[in-house]
Amino acid sequence: MLRWIKATLGLLLTGSLVWVLNTSHGQVPAFGKFLSPFEGFWRNGEADSDFALEQTLRLPGLQQPVTVRFDDKRVPHIFAQNDHDLYFAQGYLTARDRLWQMEFQTHVAAGRLSEIVGESRLETDRFFRRMGMVYGAQRSLDVMMANPTTRTVLESYSAGVNAYIDGLTPRTLPFEYKLLNYQPEPWQPLKCSLLLKLMAWDLSGRSDDLRMSNALNAYGPAVVRDLFPDYPTREDPIVPVGTPLDYKPVAVPEAPNTFQAAMSDRVPQNEPDPELGSNNWAVSGNKTATGFPMLANDPHLQLNLPSIWYQVQLVAPGVNVYGVTIPGSPLVIIGFNQQATWGVTNVGADVLDWYQIKFKDNTKREYWHDNQWKPIRRVVEHIKVRGLPDRVDTVLYTHHGPIVYDQDEKPFLDQTPIRHALRWTAHDPANEVLTFYRLNRARSYHDYTAALASYGSPAQNFIFASNQQDIAIWPNGRFPLKWRNQGKFILDGSDPAYDWQGWIPAAQNPHVKNPPRGFVSSANQFSAGPDYPYYLGWSFGSYERGHRINERLAQMTKVTVDSLRLLQNDNLNLNAQLMLPRMLSLVQPQQLTAAQRRAFDELRRWNYFYEAEAIGPSIFDMWYSNLVKRVWDDEFGKGVGREMRYPARDRTNTLLLQEPASKWIDDRRTPATETLEQLALNSFQWAADSLQRKHGDFGPNWRWANQKSTDILHLAQLPGFGRMDVDCGGGAGIVNATSERNGPSWRMVVALGPQPQAYGVFPGGQSGNPGSQHYDDLIETWRVGQLNELVFLRTATEQHPRVRAAWTLAR
Repeated sequence: MLRWIKATLGLLLTGSLVWVLNTSHGQVPAFGKFLSPFEGFWRNGEADSDFALEQTLRLPGLQQPVTVRFDDKRVPHIFAQNDHDLYFAQGYLTARDRLWQMEFQTHVAAGRLSEIVGESRLETDRFFRRMGMVYGAQRSLDVMMANPTTRTVLESYSAGVNAYIDGLTPRTLPFEYKLLNYQPEPWQPLKCSLLLKLMAWDLSGRSDDLRMSNALNAYGPAVVRDLFPDYPTREDPIVPVGTPLDYKPVAVPEAPNTFQAAMSDRVPQNEPDPELGSNNWAVSGNKTATGFPMLANDPHLQLNLPSIWYQVQLVAPGVNVYGVTIPGSPLVIIGFNQQATWGVTNVGADVLDWYQIKFKDNTKREYWHDNQWKPIRRVVEHIKVRGLPDRVDTVLYTHHGPIVYDQDEKPFLDQTPIRHALRWTAHDPANEVLTFYRLNRARSYHDYTAALASYGSPAQNFIFASNQQDIAIWPNGRFPLKWRNQGKFILDGSDPAYDWQGWIPAAQNPHVKNPPRGFVSSANQFSAGPDYPYYLGWSFGSYERGHRINERLAQMTKVTVDSLRLLQNDNLNLNAQLMLPRMLSLVQPQQLTAAQRRAFDELRRWNYFYEAEAIGPSIFDMWYSNLVKRVWDDEFGKGVGREMRYPARDRTNTLLLQEPASKWIDDRRTPATETLEQLALNSFQWAADSLQRKHGDFGPNWRWANQKSTDILHLAQLPGFGRMDVDCGGGAGIVNATSERNGPSWRMVVALGPQPQAYGVFPGGQSGNPGSQHYDDLIETWRVGQLNELVFLRTATEQHPRVRAAWTLAR
């Protein structure tokens, strides 16, 4: 009997364990499927020998056979006989390597993460839905699908992705699906559009309008004009000052009467990182060793695994292009063909404004605009939440756009509620896919400018070079035609004078072609100087990167690929070069302890380069940031009430260099009157002591790479699937802008000529599978600042020593 009882209990326990492991419980996935030896993550291991050197894949939906050759970095070189098959194959092969990444990012953009991970991401989903991401994506998709060319691209690419999805089995699912226990859904062209809107969010979704209105209310217009000027003291704009205009400017709308919005305690909580940026430059043939132009680009984005970019070569009648694309979006975004090359950096213009809205009453059915009550459009969002009932959120739309924040703010005099509506260029329809389709085929400057005509958002500095000896740059996108400072603060949503009044004509966007200095460049600084006739914004990237690039390019002759590679890895910090002598002069060494004095002496010897082994950057970085905090935190920090922002670095540096008696130096939270010397001493002591607590006594452990600690995390931040503490130099505000979580996401240098020679690398690998050696095999090359030569094939049969495999895709 006892034997039967034990057997029965064993069966019950086993059955219970099987049920627990194979059933999702709320937000906890079914780990049995993940651990299954037959279908679990074990099956995602991938040896190099598993990759077929030759095979034919039967894919219904293709019109003609496609040849795909793979090089030693697992880059596919796709040779098709028509556009449909070219983008079908691109969709299939990208999904084969990056399906989970593609779909996960579209879930982020669409506000659908809660479906995958549960209630913890509910507020993120609500935020992206209230930002109108799907609304903007659908409006752009309507334009793309109305164009026969881009409709073919999107439908073919989506069909290719779905051909891969249709062939998946529980055993072959990417491991993240197994871990999180869900299935991929069919791919649709809307998802491609959503990915472009997610990029628009990353690059144009940050604004300080609400913070600036709080500062205006707190300190008044005179202080704001002084501390937050429209143009900095130090600047080196993308289009040089004095560049002749080749157009007659149109009239700019007149500024309406002053409007001062209510203070707000609701500022964006999910904003993109302000450190995101990029570098690019092109050098004319007169300055190069080959006599042909050269171009370099390194977009600075968040460092993730799988990498944000995917390398591909696309060849069909009329096109042979190589470069990188965003997985889930067709075409090549940054790249080159046999006659031309192009790249992008973020513009950072003010294309996102907030409007203060007055409702008629608490039913929120009508809002006041143009002396009348207008109806609100209500969109009910159904949010699926894993393990819980669905949630419902109603998003309100005005003619400006969605009302992102609907919590009570400071009321009008009549006590009716105040809300903030969003006006953003990413909500306006545009055909960015057509821009890249045309750029992929561009041969000349005329082709390049024609391609830019359909581009909307996010605004980018499109740089270009061609074999016709042209170089050019256009800060390009749809820019609203604004009166000066329109959008620097919250705008009056009831007065039509505050609405956007039209657009800067695309041909009058800032631009320069073949300048006398022999190069063009951008690093997120001001697009043009004060002589530009239109208002694009007041806050751009700090000037240091752009100035350092221009300084070095101006000195170069007989430029080579290696010259430009070394410039991409330049670690000189111009901010330290400007400010450290002043900061050192404010501190009396005798006031320091022996340990602090060693740090002080190290800074005296330092050459301002943020090299991995250097100790100076660790000390300066902490000292400068803490000094800035001590100057501004009592007036503009989080402890003063409603959120504001600090003045920009340029204004702060002017104060530290030239205004030692400024009232802003004193910390008003203390009874004593602080001096600049006191703040400098206290902040230095804090920095030195903090480093000692963190790294021990002064020595090699203080090196910059240890202090910075660059991490390349898994996209969903799954532990163990990223690369931590990557040992490298660079930092924010430096040409080599590798910081803790951001950095050069793709470094590329292209030398044009009879046959282009191109080099590039990104911090990851072609595969999105952590079980593949090609998941992160490029990181070491990227870490040490080297580039791989890019295999550019002219024909499907061309022999090349680095080409390892050849597949045929056929019906």
